[in-house]
Amino acid sequence: MQERKPLDRLPPLDLLASFEAAARHLSFTKAAAERFVTQSAMSRQMRALEEELGVALFTRRHRALALTAEGQRLLASCTQVLGNLRSTMREIRAPQQREVLALTTTPGFAALWLIPRLTAFTRAHAGIDVRLDATLDNRNLAADGFDIAVRYGKLGALRGARKLFEEAMLPVCSPRLVAELALPLREPADLAHHTLLHLAMDGDGSGMPMEWEPWLSAWGLADLRPAARLSFTSYAEAIAAAVAGQGVALGRRPLVDGLLASGQLVTPFDANTASARAYQLIVDPASRARPAVQAFEQWLLAQAAG
Repeated sequence: MQERKPLDRLPPLDLLASFEAAARHLSFTKAAAERFVTQSAMSRQMRALEEELGVALFTRRHRALALTAEGQRLLASCTQVLGNLRSTMREIRAPQQREVLALTTTPGFAALWLIPRLTAFTRAHAGIDVRLDATLDNRNLAADGFDIAVRYGKLGALRGARKLFEEAMLPVCSPRLVAELALPLREPADLAHHTLLHLAMDGDGSGMPMEWEPWLSAWGLADLRPAARLSFTSYAEAIAAAVAGQGVALGRRPLVDGLLASGQLVTPFDANTASARAYQLIVDPASRARPAVQAFEQWLLAQAAG
C-alpha cells in the first residue's frame, strides 16, 4: 500500500518564491524575468506546484492570468512568510552590524534627483548601506524585501503614502537651442519649429505625444505639430537628449532643478504648468522601527523640503 503524503508537507522554498512572483505579476513572463528563468520554465514550475497541491492556483485565460481562491490564499501566506524571511536574512547577513536599507523608485527620480544627493546621506551615515532598485514596476515592499519606496502618482491615490513634493512641468532644452537665431524659441508656439523629446505616444503614434498633450492644451496649443519627435523609454534618457541639444523636453521640476542650476538646461520661456501628480514616500510598516529606515526617511523629507 502506497504511503500517503502528509497534508502539511511543504513544497521547495524556491517553488513558493516563483509562485509569489507569478501571482504578484499575474504574468509568467514578468515572473520569469524577475526569477532569472525562461517563461516556459516558470510555466512548468507552476504546473508542478499545482500537481503537488492537487488544486489549480491560476485560471489561465487568453493572454491573462487570474488567481483561483486557493491561489489567493497561498499568495497571502507566501507574501507574509517570504517577507519575514527576507527581513531576517538581511539582518543576519549585515556584516559588522552594518544596516542594509533597500529602496525602490522610478528610474527618472533615481537618476535625476536621488543619486546626485546620495553621497550626502552615505557620508553622514557610514554604517548604512543603501540598495537602490530603479524600476517602473510597483514592488511589493514586504514580499520583495524593500524598506522604502518613492513613487510617482496622483495625490491621495497611494495608500499610506506621504508627499515628498509636487511637480511643475515646463519646457527645457540646451542653451544652444535658445541661441539658434534661425529657429526662434521665445514663446510656446515656437515649439512647432523644434524636435520634441518624450516618453510615449497615443495609440497609433500619429498624434501628439501624451506627455506633451496636457501642457500644450493648457497653453492653447492643442493642435501644434512639432518639426520632429524623438521617443525614449525612460525619462532620464529624454533629459539626457535635451542636454545634448537634440530637442526640447518637458521638464519635471524639481527633478531637473540641478541641471537648470548648472546651466546644462535652460527654460526658453516662463511657462510652468502644475501637474496633478507628485512624488510620494511609502515605508514598509515592518521596517519603520529600524534606525536606518528612520534616518533615511527623515533625510529624504529634509532634502525634499530644502
